[in-house]
Amino acid sequence: MKIKKSNIVIFLAPTILLFSLVFLIPLIIVFSTSFTNWRSGELLSFVGFHNYIKGFGDPKLLKALNNTLIWVLLQSVVHVALGTVIAFVLSRKFKGWKIFRTIIMIPNVISMAALAVIFLNIFSSQMGLINSIISSIIGRPFQWNWFFSTQTSFFTVTLTWLLYTGMITILVLAGIFNVPADVINSAKIDGASTWKINTKIVLPMIRNVLGTCVIIAATSMLREFELIFLTTNGGPGNATINLPLYLYKTSLIDNNYGYANMMGVMLIILGIVIVAIINKIFRLNEAD
Repeated sequence: MKIKKSNIVIFLAPTILLFSLVFLIPLIIVFSTSFTNWRSGELLSFVGFHNYIKGFGDPKLLKALNNTLIWVLLQSVVHVALGTVIAFVLSRKFKGWKIFRTIIMIPNVISMAALAVIFLNIFSSQMGLINSIISSIIGRPFQWNWFFSTQTSFFTVTLTWLLYTGMITILVLAGIFNVPADVINSAKIDGASTWKINTKIVLPMIRNVLGTCVIIAATSMLREFELIFLTTNGGPGNATINLPLYLYKTSLIDNNYGYANMMGVMLIILGIVIVAIINKIFRLNEAD
């Protein structure tokens, strides 16, 4: 049966309208106002590339960009690699593997506010678990303000999400279970070891899954806000500030929406570039 083009337009119209209202129009506003001086209570004025030029000379913005890129890299490599290793271990289906699979997902279902409170207590300088363990090892009281020391704050904030790989593990595990059993059995008959089966057969066959996991991990760092805001608020100094947090402070605290929207454009472009690079590395647009 031939479908009329008019019917296609009618059915797509609500979706296109919703997409335009929720995403496209706000996106256009962000791009256009990034070239303006926009503050509440003041007239909007066009300033050209002033916000962008100012950004390249802003030490706080450069620090936020540097931290964001480091976290993207760590999340893409360490976080995904750890989740992949755990997935391969779980794929052996040892006794109690389903229970362990459930346990590693717990941090993903806990609210960010609750996680922030948990970590603030774990790394507390007075009664924190980490300091208590170190004190028992060295035999004397040890007090260190992990979140608010310039030497350890970045590392401590990173630990609040880097090791919790529940989502990545589940996705990779599903990919492993989708590898045809005939392929695995044929490799075993040919005398291939478990290591060779995993590295030479399974990993290449779940390339698209791994690429998707890297995209999820990388882009999550481009919007990471709650845990940083609730633990260090970007401090001490600017040691743990990132682009989303600096954007928030610039817009809602400093009342500088034009400069904040410039950072929004930067985040959008950064996201597009990162996704394009990951697509290229994992060849996600190519058929197996």
